[in-house]
Amino acid sequence: MPKQLTLTDLQLDIMRVLWTRAEATVAEVAHAIRARKLAHATVATILSRLEKRGAISHRNEGRQFVYSARLKEAEVRRSMMTRVKETLFTGDVPALVSQLLMERDINADDLRQVKALIAAKERELEKQAIGQKRGKRDDS
Repeated sequence: MPKQLTLTDLQLDIMRVLWTRAEATVAEVAHAIRARKLAHATVATILSRLEKRGAISHRNEGRQFVYSARLKEAEVRRSMMTRVKETLFTGDVPALVSQLLMERDINADDLRQVKALIAAKERELEKQAIGQKRGKRDDS
């Protein structure tokens, strides 16, 4: 994956088309995002730029290029969230989480899901700590 991938809203819309369809031509992408009213040439240019950045690839099918995503949606999210965390919050995870909770209407189900994610991460960290303690005893 490119070192730090940040995508514009339009680039993300195009990536979502490719994640959803697996493959698409310029015409298919343009049709999928037709609400943006972009010329096919504009869509082709953006696809070309995404390919140069390593986010997508293409294969030839007759006279058309058929594009597919090289990066998974989770990879792009992780990269972009890392950038937000580092640039806007200078690495301060509690401040980032606090901002997310304050900026959005949180319902009880959302909160349950967040708590479950936190509990799972706590269990993961506890297992890592136990493994590290065992490793230190074995080295002695």
